[in-house]
Amino acid sequence: MSLISPVLRRAALAAALSTALGSAPAHAFADDEARRAILDLREQIRTLVEQSRQIRVQQADQIETLQQEVARLRGEVERLSHLSQRSAQSGAAASESSIQVADPAEQAAYDQAMQSFRAGQYREASVELTQFIQAYSQSALVHEARFYRGSALYAIKDFKGSIGGLEAMIKAAPADPRAADALLVIAASQVELNDLNGARASLQRIVKEYPDTHAAETAKSRLKLL
Repeated sequence: MSLISPVLRRAALAAALSTALGSAPAHAFADDEARRAILDLREQIRTLVEQSRQIRVQQADQIETLQQEVARLRGEVERLSHLSQRSAQSGAAASESSIQVADPAEQAAYDQAMQSFRAGQYREASVELTQFIQAYSQSALVHEARFYRGSALYAIKDFKGSIGGLEAMIKAAPADPRAADALLVIAASQVELNDLNGARASLQRIVKEYPDTHAAETAKSRLKLL
């Protein structure tokens, strides 16, 4: 028994070692697969994060470009507004006397409203011009009153009111000398309301319907910004 027992012990030990060695590669293979799967997932996540970052950067660039274009357009609108004000101030008598009406009260009401407009009191001017339009709807001065009312409403940031009033003016008097300029103010209001498609359509309308005006040249420049 003393001779057989060590032999049996060695055989059992050998068998145990053989079993352990035989199973080790399977475990190692499973670990390698798991590590590769984790690495693959990490790479996929890294790729998705990078793609998401690039998309956000592109969108931010597009938004910034659009904001710059809108800012330039607003700058053009402000420049035109200042030019119009200086022109009105230097030619105040002409603006008041270009169309004369027989009724002194009617003329006085219009002149008072225009005085407020030229003084930069746009809220007061919009109220006074609205009252004039309501009181003298058949006046020869009504189209001018509508134009300046729309401009005053734009100045106080009532963009929807400006658009509505100026559209009514153009519809009633499409051949009025200020119709093209009224469309410029409409386009500017549409930009302020982020209605860029509407602004583009208004500017294109100026170029098409009023091609020989200064407003058409301005519209062409603004279309390049949109």
